[in-house]
Amino acid sequence: MAFGLAEPRFASAENLRVIADRAAIPLILAVGMTFVVQQGAIDLSTEGVMAVSSLTMALLVLNSRASFDLGALGMLLAILPGLGIGLLSGIAVTRLGVPSFMATLGAWSAALGLAMLLSGGQPPLIRDPMVREFGLGRTLGASNLTWVAIAVVALGCVLQYYTRFGRYSLAIGGAEPLARVAGLPVDRYKVLALAFCGLLAGLGGVLGSARIGLGHVDIGLGQMLGTVTALVIGGTSLSGGRGGVLPSAVGTLMLAVLANGMIFVGITPELQKAVEGAIILSATLLATWHLRSRLRVIT
Repeated sequence: MAFGLAEPRFASAENLRVIADRAAIPLILAVGMTFVVQQGAIDLSTEGVMAVSSLTMALLVLNSRASFDLGALGMLLAILPGLGIGLLSGIAVTRLGVPSFMATLGAWSAALGLAMLLSGGQPPLIRDPMVREFGLGRTLGASNLTWVAIAVVALGCVLQYYTRFGRYSLAIGGAEPLARVAGLPVDRYKVLALAFCGLLAGLGGVLGSARIGLGHVDIGLGQMLGTVTALVIGGTSLSGGRGGVLPSAVGTLMLAVLANGMIFVGITPELQKAVEGAIILSATLLATWHLRSRLRVIT
């Protein structure tokens, strides 16, 4: 509202479409991350997964470097590395007992290294007209990426509220030992959550490349931290057991509105970064303050 009063064009239909377009990929990432964080875990591999899926897609469709021309099939295949990386992270967490932040940090590093190898210092340009039209096109007044994000949020809501996956994710995060005693297949759902998160990160990388027209290792730069911040703003607890897809979506949209509004009122990029940093710090403090006594933090 404040941005609308300061700049009347802020509430225009065209700017609302810009905000929705900007929020599309973060919304997709937030849906996947929600289930992981609900379980009391974290996935730090998002940016690496997005990078490797971006390069994979750019090299599988008509491009400036390789001879592949798989079109829509190339886009679908490029999402699969995210699924594979998520599965491997889940196996490392459940079978090897590696903490999720360490397992996914290693996955991030490995995926980013693979993306750099695929890039070869020369990001491939996407020359497939179908991919470019999809990445930049609009349907019924909204961008195609926005419609994909809406579909993913709808799928996330179905999983959250109408399946065992959603209910068990909250139960695992709320009290994992009790969930195990109750006979819930905890390890299975931990693997599923990380695999789903990886799959959606891969989708985010593919959509990002379709929009900018090339595969790039930096396609997901800054996305992981922004996604976690959006979840916290939406009320998802970093300790697990609380939150949901819709609140995460609201938090993501709030960050997109804030970023767009600061541009409209003429705030400099440096100050925008400072504001975003303050929001991240505040959100983290609010999310973890109640854990201080549990962790016996000494101030």
